[in-house]
Amino acid sequence: MTTFSFPGLSRSNVARKAEMLESYEAAGLGWFWATDAKGRVSYLSENALVDLDWKRGEVIGAPLADLVTPDTGDAEVEGERETRPISFLLGTRNAISQLIVKVEVAGEDTWWELAGNPSFDRRGNFVGYRGSARDATVRVRSEREAARLSQFDQLTGLPNRRRIRSRLVTILSNFRNAKLSCSLVIVGLDRFKHINDTLGHKAGDELLVQAAGRLKRVFAHRGEVGRLGSDEFVVVLPEIDDRGELGEYGNQVIQLLSQPYSVNGARAIIGTSVGFATSPYDGLEVDELVKAADLALNDAKAHGRGRYRFYSTELADGAKRKRQIEEDLRDAIVQGELELHYQPILDASTHKLKCLEALMRWDHPERGMISPGLFIPIAEEIGLIKQMGDWALEHACRQAQEWPGEMRVAVNVSAIQFMDEDFTDTVANAIKVTGIKPERLELEITESVFMGDSETTQRKFKALKELGVRLALDDFGTGYSSLSYLRNAPFDKIKIDQSFVRGATEEDNNNSAIIASIVSLARVLKMETVAEGVETQDELKLVTELGASHLQGRIFSFAIRHEELIARLEAGEITYDPKGPERYRADRRTEYRRIGLVHDDHRYNVVLRNLSKTGALVEGLLDVPVGTDVVLDLGGGQLAVARVRRSHGFSQGLEFETPLISDGADGLCTRHRVSPYQIEAAGRPLRALGADPYAMLVSSEDELRPKAFREVEKVQAVAKRA
Repeated sequence: MTTFSFPGLSRSNVARKAEMLESYEAAGLGWFWATDAKGRVSYLSENALVDLDWKRGEVIGAPLADLVTPDTGDAEVEGERETRPISFLLGTRNAISQLIVKVEVAGEDTWWELAGNPSFDRRGNFVGYRGSARDATVRVRSEREAARLSQFDQLTGLPNRRRIRSRLVTILSNFRNAKLSCSLVIVGLDRFKHINDTLGHKAGDELLVQAAGRLKRVFAHRGEVGRLGSDEFVVVLPEIDDRGELGEYGNQVIQLLSQPYSVNGARAIIGTSVGFATSPYDGLEVDELVKAADLALNDAKAHGRGRYRFYSTELADGAKRKRQIEEDLRDAIVQGELELHYQPILDASTHKLKCLEALMRWDHPERGMISPGLFIPIAEEIGLIKQMGDWALEHACRQAQEWPGEMRVAVNVSAIQFMDEDFTDTVANAIKVTGIKPERLELEITESVFMGDSETTQRKFKALKELGVRLALDDFGTGYSSLSYLRNAPFDKIKIDQSFVRGATEEDNNNSAIIASIVSLARVLKMETVAEGVETQDELKLVTELGASHLQGRIFSFAIRHEELIARLEAGEITYDPKGPERYRADRRTEYRRIGLVHDDHRYNVVLRNLSKTGALVEGLLDVPVGTDVVLDLGGGQLAVARVRRSHGFSQGLEFETPLISDGADGLCTRHRVSPYQIEAAGRPLRALGADPYAMLVSSEDELRPKAFREVEKVQAVAKRA
């Protein structure tokens, strides 16, 4: 055994010193260790050997570097720390202080805290290290658990907002230097609050855990999934900027997370909305990118939920408009700016009027008609939907009393309005004060009402039927469908959502089979069916042949004001003639907006008249030859390479080199955009894309070259001056 010498001390003092060290060891406060000049263990306290279940013969003479290793930290929480091997540290002959090392005991890791100093003999020769050690296992584990709690969500085990932010800071910085892209995805659970309110917070927590697991399956090893808090999750997708690929992820998330959940023995159904933002296109810094993805998510929710949305600079302006609409909507209710328009529901065989659906409209004194797709979700968010729904119910009943005959009126009921405890009394009161016959009132209820307590829902259905009103299941098949509730719910009518009617006439489309199945099911259950959103002659023929009992759509009539309706009814005009295009064109959208057309480094102003995935129709240039290659600047850095396939006067039909893709909100967009890195390479500062990024790439010399085509507006201006 190595003995310790204490220069300058008498023999008695040395004995007392040794006695103190032995007491320290015996008390279990720590251990002592020593090495020779080659780093081999020459001494280790007896209690350390016992605690570690080491045999002295195996330890003494063994390199210290073989017994302990410097701790590299918790890679998942802290990231691995760069450490020097023990042999290197001993070779420097410097003092060692508070060095955490890892020691394996019976297959489990424990940690020591080492301290030591180099030792020299009287001639100055290095003879090894002398030091102390103590067990730091409890402290290390406690610190790591605290670090984990600060970076991971305790409920789902996913990285929390703090950790995701830290990861993003590092990724965006590194990717900016490497000229790489990184996409951020924010996923919001639609109507999650409803689950908490009806099934309880424990059920809500269990649903969140299951949703987190489903998200991890979608992205597997492709991205890092985290939880922002409440009902929102986040995903970091490095090196992805292809919006086609992002859209596929968006669809997978929506489809998987919208499937039913089993929580605490109950069946729960939620929806999902998704927002995308990509660096550097939509933001360079973390806060900028998160804000962009959040705006995209809000826009997805505002346009009907259950969809995804890519960020664009237009959304920032839209957020300002949304705040203004929130303020104006409160005044609109008080000042009577809301009104009801009515869309006919016709008998499929005779095209005679059978029912009128009341649709809320808002005629803003300054902005004109505001889309219900915009203000209805806002009303739900700010708690006005019940007040507006109650007003619509009574107002529709009162106006229906002015109609001749026994024409029915259908009124939409939101899930929030339906779940109100006093809803049945509200319906009863509307019938009483207006005097309408209950059988003339039809309540259109969406499938989302089944997400809550089924017993409460069934009681309300029973109470409403006892009042004598009719019930219609609206938008059937759009995400919450279950045959089990059709078995028990006393519906008189099923409305087949227009998403099934749209495209049903195309080859290799299953919508017609779905419509046929719904019609057959309804017939067996003795329910009527309404095919919604019929717009073309081929759609009308199909849904009629498939057996839908009633029809509704623009091919017969838009929703009209009450005054116009009264005039038609008094004239006895209750039969409608279908007026619409022969065939449905799935790939064509009517547009009317100014865009840019680039040819030979010149940019022209043209009007986009229609747009499809494969091409576009533009107007504004005279006599462009067929076969001319051009680039359409669709805005926001979206450049679509195209070739002129048809040209007549100032109108050109273009075919895209690469098809456009869905933007998740009934629109189209390009897979890729002008990269801010390209703009930076052209000598401009690196920043997120603005409203007109193409202009940043154009040099002044290009504008001096003669243009190949004449713009119609300029030609007209010259003719006018002449």
